[in-house]
Amino acid sequence: MALRITIGQYYHADSPVHRLDPRAKLACALALMVTVFFIVTPLQLALGLSCAAALVVVARLPLRNVLASVRPLVVVLVILGVFNLFYVHTGTIVLTLGPVAITDEAIWWAVCYPLRLSAAILYGAIILLTTTQIQLADAFDAALAPITHLGGPGHELAMVFSLMLRFIPTLADEASAIIDAQTARGGGMGEGSFAHRVRSIGPMLVALLGSAMRHADGVARALDARCYEGSVGRSHWHPLRFRTMDAVAVMLTGSYLIVLFLLA
Repeated sequence: MALRITIGQYYHADSPVHRLDPRAKLACALALMVTVFFIVTPLQLALGLSCAAALVVVARLPLRNVLASVRPLVVVLVILGVFNLFYVHTGTIVLTLGPVAITDEAIWWAVCYPLRLSAAILYGAIILLTTTQIQLADAFDAALAPITHLGGPGHELAMVFSLMLRFIPTLADEASAIIDAQTARGGGMGEGSFAHRVRSIGPMLVALLGSAMRHADGVARALDARCYEGSVGRSHWHPLRFRTMDAVAVMLTGSYLIVLFLLA
């Protein structure tokens, strides 16, 4: 049983999105992800989805890699839509199912909420697929620089964020191996009653936690062996430079946000 998780995995390509400064890329992605939740009209939703699709094309990402980031959340998105379908009571009633009345606004929000969340996931997947772990660490370090200047652990927090993203696919592979091992021993998670399946999750999580602790101990030993100190000033092999194309990306993002709010 393979866990096809692409979150945190970099896809190499020569595209304008790949060549952007990671600081500008991260700022634009965060802005796009936050403003997705302000979408309330069909025109705004169409604009948001069109922007996400255009970024996938510009970044030259394979469609299968991008869709793989949304596939694990399909069930959550469907449940989210169903809940909105039955819990929104404003608007004109278009269908009655016994005591439950479904309105036109309920149908709209049942469609809007999952698609908004899908757009936010796509924006996050794009930045992870087009940015290396080192670039993400540098971007986080730059974003947390004020904390570092105030004497806080800004660089250490950036390192933790980058390591967290780095180990997502590693832990996914570990979970797949653990599930395969349990299945080979007759303890498959997909067999038996619902209660048995729920109970079988516990041993898998315990083994996965032990594996994560071993990885964390190995990383700590490697950093200690290299005399790593996060608080000291560190140089970069490839210093970050804000270029013209980064300014263009920021301006395009600002223009998109203006149009999005004008369509409200």
